[in-house]
Amino acid sequence: MNLQRTATIVSSSVAFILVVVKIIVWLLSWSIAVLSSAIDSLLDFWVSIFNFFALKEADKWKDIKYNYWRRKIEALASFTEWLVILASALYIFYKSIFKVFTDSEITKMDTSIYVMIFSFFVTSLLVIFLNYVYKKTWNLVIKSDALHYKTDVLANFWILVWLVVIKLTGFHIIDSIIWIIIAIYIWYSAFDLIKEGYFYLMDSALEKTEIDKIKEILDNEKWVSSYHMLQTRKSIWTNFVTVHLVFWPMTMLVDAHKISHRVEDKIKNIDTDKDWDIVAHLDPFDDEICDNFDNNLIENV
Repeated sequence: MNLQRTATIVSSSVAFILVVVKIIVWLLSWSIAVLSSAIDSLLDFWVSIFNFFALKEADKWKDIKYNYWRRKIEALASFTEWLVILASALYIFYKSIFKVFTDSEITKMDTSIYVMIFSFFVTSLLVIFLNYVYKKTWNLVIKSDALHYKTDVLANFWILVWLVVIKLTGFHIIDSIIWIIIAIYIWYSAFDLIKEGYFYLMDSALEKTEIDKIKEILDNEKWVSSYHMLQTRKSIWTNFVTVHLVFWPMTMLVDAHKISHRVEDKIKNIDTDKDWDIVAHLDPFDDEICDNFDNNLIENV
């Protein structure tokens, strides 16, 4: 089993433990903060399970039906995780507003504080581990998980702080107010997930700095007289480039082939952390001239 899938198993196991602990404490305390945190952990659990199967599918070898692997499913998983985060944030917001008007009090305050301390430290360790895995694999699903749990760490910290404040002041409405703020923050922070996942699903081009470097390589190749139809797109692990290279008319095909490979090797060195899929079309003329040449040749045959 690879490192990415191991990470999803670890994160789902941690989420399941936190769900059980938080639900028990919520039944004892009736704290909206603990309940909201338990719901968030429950969603984390199901998302991590989904991510495990998404990564398993993405690792399948390319075949006759999927010539370019199945790795866009990682972007789809990231998109799904954003929807889950949005749903949990909206639910937490609703429950917090509801409690403002019902004005119910928290019982078993000490127990709630202890469970949030436990949750804070466990989730912090999980974020450290997920960030380590992401730096090793550059996997978008793991990055999404790390960002998601990072918001959990922040939420757990502020829940802990405000539970202590409530214990000292007896001002129980703080429990709802702080979760309204956290719900808004969680919803806002999730936009990075949807944006990056959307870009991958829509085959967005490489960054301008990378495209400029590709153009510089092509401009500096003396055996290439010009180029056109330069197109790029990026996936989780691979950068795709297609381009038409125009050679001097008398260039032999074997030489043009060697030169195109040299150009491709230079482009791959732009980012050695990514795989590159480069398709270079070798033209003896610019396309418009080449079309006229082909037509005249056909008429004379």
